[in-house]
Amino acid sequence: MAKKEIKANTLLMPVPVTLVTVVDENGRPNIITLAWVGTVASSPPQISISIRKTRYSHKSVKDNEEFVLNIPGENLLVETDACGSVSGRDVHKFEEFNLTQTEASVVKAPLIEECPINMECKISDILELGSHDMFVAEIVAMHADEEVLSDGRVDASKICPIAYCPHDYWSLKEKIGTYGFSQKS
Repeated sequence: MAKKEIKANTLLMPVPVTLVTVVDENGRPNIITLAWVGTVASSPPQISISIRKTRYSHKSVKDNEEFVLNIPGENLLVETDACGSVSGRDVHKFEEFNLTQTEASVVKAPLIEECPINMECKISDILELGSHDMFVAEIVAMHADEEVLSDGRVDASKICPIAYCPHDYWSLKEKIGTYGFSQKS
């Protein structure tokens, strides 16, 4: 098949859809929907989130040097989209979208009770990268609903996480392999 050169863009896909919670300068919690997230290291466990510098939550993440990354399931698709469609400057998202704040064990930002996975994070590095800043953070505490665990491990099939491909949300319905399966005889 012939290849055609197209404009360079951020067409990496799929990426996980997350709800990041922060506390603003007035002590009010906020939620930002982010799909620009990634794994950075396993020891210590670190992730990254990238936030456009003009977003309301950017200042809170930068000033507090901490946040909670919450992983929603498909059952929270409407709330997840809504949290990314309005600004926390104008809307108290927990109240507006009927989400429940739960106290975190280490950081000030709250967990979202309805999300099956919650990662409390402390920022270790900030990279200023054009339109966005990338916040590298260590996961300092992690919480999982008991219902999504199998033999003590998170079972993605019990979460039904939301994936993002530019402009669209997708579901992950079926496991198609396990790491290393191609090397087993």
